[in-house]
Amino acid sequence: MNIAIVGAGIIGVTTAYELAADGHQVTVFERRGAAAEETSFANAGVVAPGAVTPWAAPGMPGKVARYLFSQHAPVKLSLPLSAAEIGWMWKWWRACRLDTYLANRARMQRLAFYSRERLHHLTVKLQLDYDRSLGYMVLLRSEKDSKLVQPGLQVLRDAGVPFREIDADEARLIEPAINPDTQFMGAVHLPQDEVGNCRQFALLLKNEAQREGVVFEFNNTVAPLDTASPTLLGITDAVGGKAQRRFDAVVVCGGVDSAALLRPVGLKVPLAAVHGYSISAPIREALNAPRSALMDERYKVAISRLGNRVRVAGSAEIGGSATAKRPASIQTLYKVLHDWFPGAAQISNTGAGVQEWKGARPMLPDGPPLLGATGVPGVWINLGHGSSGWALSCGSARAVADLMAGRAPAVDIEGLGVERLGA
Repeated sequence: MNIAIVGAGIIGVTTAYELAADGHQVTVFERRGAAAEETSFANAGVVAPGAVTPWAAPGMPGKVARYLFSQHAPVKLSLPLSAAEIGWMWKWWRACRLDTYLANRARMQRLAFYSRERLHHLTVKLQLDYDRSLGYMVLLRSEKDSKLVQPGLQVLRDAGVPFREIDADEARLIEPAINPDTQFMGAVHLPQDEVGNCRQFALLLKNEAQREGVVFEFNNTVAPLDTASPTLLGITDAVGGKAQRRFDAVVVCGGVDSAALLRPVGLKVPLAAVHGYSISAPIREALNAPRSALMDERYKVAISRLGNRVRVAGSAEIGGSATAKRPASIQTLYKVLHDWFPGAAQISNTGAGVQEWKGARPMLPDGPPLLGATGVPGVWINLGHGSSGWALSCGSARAVADLMAGRAPAVDIEGLGVERLGA
């Protein structure tokens, strides 16, 4: 088939590669000038399948309400909130029921474990050399943090994820650069989880996709799909030139803006931009830097070692401006880095040399992504992965390619189709 893909983030690139590997002719349209320049650009990079769970969970509405009054809260509501965002929050609140949460958690974790297998398969098969390291540790500042994390540990047990609860001394043996002046209770160590540079992987896989014949057309914007002919795409290039291109099939992987593309053909996808933040800086002294990835459980902030850089990422912000960075969210990242690894990164008083990033994560209110056929002839989707796009990308792409080939995917995709929207 002659297939168009909308979006060249990690989801679009992995989908393009898998479809091309199956022998299809693939063209990717991306509004930015390169691959992985938006949500995939500077995320935490953690691949921890057992931790991939819905944000819509029992007790979360109360937590969010308490966070409203906290300076370093991991979740923030910013004004103004649009009518669509308020509607999304209502759907999210309804999805926080226990039965809904358990079903969606199972769906996400099945896909996450399969996706990690695919990530490793592609890395070895294609000899992809990107910044990555093994091991993940959740840092617990107090007894209260330890108690709060226990339900999550039961999730890991149920999923068969190996982990150990360790004291502060053992945590320092695993990560010797942890600040000796920071007192903490202990940690949870997950030796099989990992961290990797999502954007590096996406760019390397893009090159492999091009070797398979994929054509990437950057600085090209796709118009909302036409009801009469949904696989006839309207394309606007960087200088405003317009053209129409017909394909046998279209796969929409366009992040938050996918909802607007799909609305004219009758698909109402409740996507919201849940913004995350990160700071990235060169390592000052390797002995003072983390060896792999850590999570500060209290502030929900990840500290990752990515080659010769340290990245600190966190926050979930709904509403407000898509471009303006909240100073308090950025300051939380600096605080957490200073608490745990004060000498790790080259950070000047002016912030020179530090990359500060804010990205929109396309999230569905109940958690899992949507994959596969839409019911509209020729239109397929692979979207709504939220903050887990990197962890779910390789498995989602392979599943969509299998579905388009008429094969049953190697992972159970129950509940990941558009039928969930009507549930």
